[in-house]
Amino acid sequence: MTDKPPVLKPPLSSQDWDSLIDDFQHGGARRQKWTAAPQFLSSFLDHALSFLLKKDFPLKIPLLIFMEEFSETFFTDESHLLRLLDALRSVVQAPLDGISVTFLLKEQFMISTTSIFISIDALNKFQARCTEGLAELLLTVIHRPNHGVDRQTRAIACECLRELEKSYACLLSGIAGHLWSLCQSERTHACQSYLLLFTMVVYNIVNRKLNVSVLNTSVPLVPFNVPQLISNGKEFVGLNYKELRRALAFLLETPQVLTPFGMMEFLQMIMPVAVALELQGSMLKVQFFGLIYSFDPLLCHLVLVMYSHFPDAFDGQEVEIVKRLMLISKETQHYLVFRLLSLHWLLDLLSKLMLSREGKKYKSVVDMGLRFYPAVFDPLALKALKLDLLAFYSIYLEGLKLEGGSGEDCDASKSVVKLIEDGLISVSAFKWLSPWSTETAVAFRAFHKFLIGASSHSDTDPSPTRTLMNSVIFHTLQGMLVGLTLDILRLVPVVVSFIDRLLSCQKHCWLGERLLQSVDKYLLPKVKIDYQLVSYFPVFDRIAENNSIPPSTLLDLLTKFMVFLVEKHGPNTGLKSWSQGSKVLGICRTMLMHHHSSRLFLGLSRLLAFTCLYFPDLEVRDNARVYMRMLICIPGMKLKGILNFGEQLLGISPSTHSSSFFNVPSPRHYQNFKKSRGISYCIHLERMIPLLVKQCWSLSLPPSDIGSSKPSHLESIMDSEPQVDLRELDVSTSFLATSEIERTNQLQEPLRVMDSKISQILGVLRSHFSCIPDFRHMPGIKVNISCILRFESEPFNHLFGASFLTSPADGVDALPSLYAIVLKFSSSAPYGSIPSYHIPFLLGEPSRNNHISCPSVSPDIVSVENDFEEEENYRAPVTIDLEPREPTPGLVDAFIEANVENGQIIHGQLQGITLGIEDMFLKAIVPSDISEHAVAAYYSGLFDALWEACGPSANIGRETFPLKGGKGVAAINGTRSVKLLEVPADSLIRAIEQHLASFVVRVIGEHLVNMVKDRGIIKDIIWKDAASDSFLVSTASSLTGLDQGPLHLTYFNDGEERETQVNGYKRRMGCILLLIFLPPRFHLLFQMEVSDISTLVRIRTDHWPCLAYVDDYLEALFLT
Repeated sequence: MTDKPPVLKPPLSSQDWDSLIDDFQHGGARRQKWTAAPQFLSSFLDHALSFLLKKDFPLKIPLLIFMEEFSETFFTDESHLLRLLDALRSVVQAPLDGISVTFLLKEQFMISTTSIFISIDALNKFQARCTEGLAELLLTVIHRPNHGVDRQTRAIACECLRELEKSYACLLSGIAGHLWSLCQSERTHACQSYLLLFTMVVYNIVNRKLNVSVLNTSVPLVPFNVPQLISNGKEFVGLNYKELRRALAFLLETPQVLTPFGMMEFLQMIMPVAVALELQGSMLKVQFFGLIYSFDPLLCHLVLVMYSHFPDAFDGQEVEIVKRLMLISKETQHYLVFRLLSLHWLLDLLSKLMLSREGKKYKSVVDMGLRFYPAVFDPLALKALKLDLLAFYSIYLEGLKLEGGSGEDCDASKSVVKLIEDGLISVSAFKWLSPWSTETAVAFRAFHKFLIGASSHSDTDPSPTRTLMNSVIFHTLQGMLVGLTLDILRLVPVVVSFIDRLLSCQKHCWLGERLLQSVDKYLLPKVKIDYQLVSYFPVFDRIAENNSIPPSTLLDLLTKFMVFLVEKHGPNTGLKSWSQGSKVLGICRTMLMHHHSSRLFLGLSRLLAFTCLYFPDLEVRDNARVYMRMLICIPGMKLKGILNFGEQLLGISPSTHSSSFFNVPSPRHYQNFKKSRGISYCIHLERMIPLLVKQCWSLSLPPSDIGSSKPSHLESIMDSEPQVDLRELDVSTSFLATSEIERTNQLQEPLRVMDSKISQILGVLRSHFSCIPDFRHMPGIKVNISCILRFESEPFNHLFGASFLTSPADGVDALPSLYAIVLKFSSSAPYGSIPSYHIPFLLGEPSRNNHISCPSVSPDIVSVENDFEEEENYRAPVTIDLEPREPTPGLVDAFIEANVENGQIIHGQLQGITLGIEDMFLKAIVPSDISEHAVAAYYSGLFDALWEACGPSANIGRETFPLKGGKGVAAINGTRSVKLLEVPADSLIRAIEQHLASFVVRVIGEHLVNMVKDRGIIKDIIWKDAASDSFLVSTASSLTGLDQGPLHLTYFNDGEERETQVNGYKRRMGCILLLIFLPPRFHLLFQMEVSDISTLVRIRTDHWPCLAYVDDYLEALFLT
């Protein structure tokens, strides 16, 4: 059963009301807990209205706004509205005290109540008495004209009535006469609200065509009743023109009392009324045309709106409007927004005049053209709009040229040229500014506006192509762009972008082609052959892409440029010849893709032949030779398909040739999942050094309990702060979180007396741990696994169905290959994020049978070195970088993704790479202040300190050691173990030299020292005899001398065998000490007590789970 919603207490204080309002505005569950509460909505309204009437309640206005915002939730019954009206009436009729009852409260109460009635549609959903009560109360408020104290309250009441009239048209039509009388009587600033209310009533009467009197006051103002036309839907159609015209005449005499915003709303209602009453627009023009000379943009806008509604009434005054708008744009005391707005109005006005094609108006505007020029110090936004006006003006001039006779053609042409040249003077800074400057953008925007002129983007545009291409504007701008490209090299990318904009437009692409033809005709013969010619290469690319331009001129220019590069090449040229020669070949490739080979053959073959023979750069010569061979041998349609690999050219259908050489598919993923699973049978990722123990299991323990008071052996790193953010804890390693209780317990422990020896040990450990990075806050210590990647040719061809020939005569060319190989790695072991590895190219291994049966090599004589080098050609080295969070074996999964020769992409999973405990063996980090000759002594001292710290005495207590980075500390919890190896001393030393030589830090015992030194493999360590070494004396009482056995064990029941074994073991030779670092911060210590036929290995570590793997490792190292 679901629980009943809790019974919520009604808000009793200001804080409670704040909380309730915040819950409702937040929504969701916080609002649901109130709306779902029993009896909440029924009791809330009474509770809220009672608080509104209290004198000491400070949140009256916020509560009113809250009730207005959620009116549809609270006001669902007629009784709710009646109680709200009673509360409003009490507040409105209450005397003012300046504290609990103020004008502001009365005004907000009226506004909120009106908004609530309109929002819930009270007139249509409930009985009319509710709306009648509200209207009657508001009419009572406004029925006190010229009362100065409450003039603002009366204005607010008028606005509330106007909103009711707007929502319910003709609601106040029956009392229009009373409203007219009130308008005539009011003399305070509230008269604007009275006028707008009366205007709204008149507008609705005219709009609904009601036959009601606007002058009759026979119906009383109060009590108010809803008109019958609203209550029963009956209307009396027909206008009382006489009274309406009297009312309109009265309204037209009172605009001087209106603010600009009031005038805006007033005219929006007056103009439809004037049209409906069939009044002339000249009446409005006479009354309101003077507003055009005001400094308020709203009033100017009203004049333009009237002009658009009554154009005949403003006949002959268009020039005056244009002059005024131009003057506004020039007056610097205006805001820039107003100046820009005036130009936008002017553009709209000019477009209407242009469409009208009336001769007198048309020419009168043309005569004002010189006023449109932008000033030098105008803001750039203003300059841009004025240049747009000049572009419109140029369209006027073109129109005059077409309409006028031949005598006017020359003058009109000169005017257009002068208009463009003089207009661009204001933005001439683009010639020396950077190409990405705003001035440059404005200038080329003007170029585009002038160029396209009257040509729209509509498909039904009647302007013919030939007319625009033969226009004076086009020829002028064409010459200007060619001149700019030739004189100012940094503008070349901007000109190219301008041409690209035209070419990308379906309507004006022919203009871009014509500009390119002009550049080919006028620019190419004038350019200078030098190193700066490379600046024009973007233009050359566009010319090469356009098949309507003959390529001969461009090919001749490029040939001369290649001759120049050959002549100027020298020791100081550097990579300039290679770079520019490669760019020339890129243009040649573009020509091959877009032109017919027969059209290019003569000129391009000369250019490529010269490059093959004389160009100083080898790569450019080779590429030119490839293009030359393709031009001669491959048909044109096939050549385009090869050069345009991966995409299909427009207008070129795909080839039906069956050969894969000509029909190259686009790269795509290989979707055969069966083949993806079989990738591991032919593609192999193998370790370069095999493991001694292939670990098939891994010890995984859950993290230690954070709240436990017992120490954990898996504690890795803990923060130096008292609290640890659990989000920073890695799932692969347990972190120690020391609570305040534990710190208190530590403080209650007895103080430890620390002698000089323990102080020295702690100093060594602090120095060591300060070099170990805290992998939580910085890159940790990495482990590198070296592998090789190879794949077999025959299984690969069989799996993917490749038709590769494997005959001996083909050699390496017959072998399959992989390109752009990406190896991705993942592991469930705690190795962190493993980066991917990239291999650019890999050749498949040839079949062993074909390789041996090759006739060029005798099967009786096979060189081992050559065979090894040949195998290396088919293998790629791979390095797997790990950042272990815990020293544990694991499995790394490998995934491959690569391209094959036919463009397909293969992907799949390879055989995983197994990691053993020996992969985690690293040398300890040496502090930077330790000199090279002191490294051996440092390692020896570090071994002693760690051996003591991991021992049973625990002299260092709960000491923690800061890690590198200063944010984490580590603690040592040591564990011991022992392992007896039945292996001779020679075999033991040989295995150590082969696998663990770099970890040996000290050799003890004269006989053992001599034996290890003579072999010459283990070097740079500490050599000591037994008598001088204090380590053996301090570690165990059983090691006081080398003649006494450290441990007496009985392994055999037979007495003779036992005596033989024990006597053999007692002949000890010395000790070998090994120090191994296990990332991220652990250690593994070996003390090997070597005898003739056996060795006792004492093991200490601060990471006890590694002991599970060390036992198998030692057996595989020494006993196999």
